[in-house]
Amino acid sequence: MREYLLTLCVAAAVTYLLTGPVRKFAIAAGAMPEIRDRDVHREPTPRLGGIAMFGGLCAGLLVAAHLTNLKSVFELSNEPRALLSGAGLIWLLGVLDDKWGVDALIKLGAQMIAAGVMVLQGLTVLWLPIPGKGIVSLSPVQSTLLTVALVVITINAVNFVDGLDGLASGMVCIAAIAFFMYAYRIWYGYGIEAAAPATLFSAILIGMCLGFLPHNLHPARIFMGDSGSMLIGLVLACGAISITGQTDPDAITNLTGSTRDTTHTMVPVFMPLLLPLTLIAIPAADLVLAIVRRTWNGQSPFAADRGHLHHRLLDIGHSHSRAVWIMYFWSALISFGAVAFSVNSSSLWIVLGIVTLSGMGLIALLMPRFRPRAPRWAEAFVPPRYRRTRIEAHAAAAASIAAGEAPGVNGATALSARPLVDAGRGAGGRS
Repeated sequence: MREYLLTLCVAAAVTYLLTGPVRKFAIAAGAMPEIRDRDVHREPTPRLGGIAMFGGLCAGLLVAAHLTNLKSVFELSNEPRALLSGAGLIWLLGVLDDKWGVDALIKLGAQMIAAGVMVLQGLTVLWLPIPGKGIVSLSPVQSTLLTVALVVITINAVNFVDGLDGLASGMVCIAAIAFFMYAYRIWYGYGIEAAAPATLFSAILIGMCLGFLPHNLHPARIFMGDSGSMLIGLVLACGAISITGQTDPDAITNLTGSTRDTTHTMVPVFMPLLLPLTLIAIPAADLVLAIVRRTWNGQSPFAADRGHLHHRLLDIGHSHSRAVWIMYFWSALISFGAVAFSVNSSSLWIVLGIVTLSGMGLIALLMPRFRPRAPRWAEAFVPPRYRRTRIEAHAAAAASIAAGEAPGVNGATALSARPLVDAGRGAGGRS
C-alpha cells in the first residue's frame, strides 16, 4: 500500500507543479478559444491542462518501475507499456484539438486506433463471467471489438461531462478511488497478481486528478481540454480492461468454493455496460442522453449543445459550485455503493444506506434555491456566502413588520428605519 501511495503522491505532485508552467505556455501559444454560447465561463481560459496530466502519468509509471514491489508489474506484464503508448496517441490528438480543433470523426477514428494499439500489446478483454452461464471465452475478434468499444465509450463519456470547472477531474478521481479499493481487494484479498496493473493504473489516475484539481476548481485558471479529458478517460478504461482481461476467475474459485460464487463476485467488474463498478454511470448516462437528444433533433451525435446534465442543473437554478458537488455526490454514491455491494451483496444495511443517501440527493437536487444562512451572531465566523446581504436583512425586517411583530424584536425596528436612508444615499445623497 505504501508504494501505491508513493506513486500516487508523485503523480499528483508532478501534475500540480507542471500545471502552472503549462498555463503560461497555453496563453503564449494562443490555446484560449473564444467563449461559445454553450460555455458557462465568462472569460477566455487557457486549455492544454492535459500536458501536465500526461507528465504526471509518465512520472507515476517511471517511479513505479523502480519500486521493489511494483517492479514486477513491468516485468511480468506488457500492460504499462500498452497504456503509455495508447495514452501518448490520445494525448497528442487532444493537444492538436485544443490548439487547432480536430473534426469529430477524425477524433473517433484516432481513439479507435489508440485502442487497437493497446490491444496489439496485450491489453484486452479475454473472457467474461456471465451469471447463469459461467465463464465465457471471447474470440480474438470479439475481444478486440469489446475492448475498442469500452475505450471509446469511456473516453467520450468523460469528455462529454467535462463542462464545469473541476467536474470531470473530480468525478474521475472519485471513480478511480472506488476502483482502486476494488482492485486492491482483488489483488491482496484474493492474491490475484494479475490485478496489480489495474491497481497501479487507478492509483496514478487518482494522483493525476488530485494534482490538477486545485488549478481547475471554480473559478478555473486552466482547463484540461480534450488532451486531459480523453487521457483520463483512457486510463480509467485501461484499468477496467486490465482487471477484466487478465484476472483468472479460476483462481478466485479456489477461494470462494464454487463457480457460481465466483461469477457473482466478479460481476461488478465484468459487466461491460457498468464497467468498472458503474464508475462511469453518470458520464455514460450523459453520453447516451446527448446522442439520443441530438439525433432526435436532426443533429449530428457529435454536435456540441447546452443540454448536458450539468447544464440542466444550472438551468433549474443551481449555482456552479453546487451543480459540481451534486454531480460529485451521485458519482460517489454509485461508485462506492457498487464497491460495498460487491463486498457484501446480502447486507440490508448497505441497501438501506444507498436508499437513504439517494433520498438526500434527490432533496438537494430539487431545492436549487436553498441557501443556508448563518445566524447573525455567527456571521463573523463563516464564509461570506453564508452571511445575509443587506437586501436580505431589509426584506426580513419588512416581513417581520408586515407580520405584526413588536418593534425591537430581532432588531426589526432598527433595520426597517434604514432602507429609505440607504436608498436616498444610493440615489445621489453623496453628491
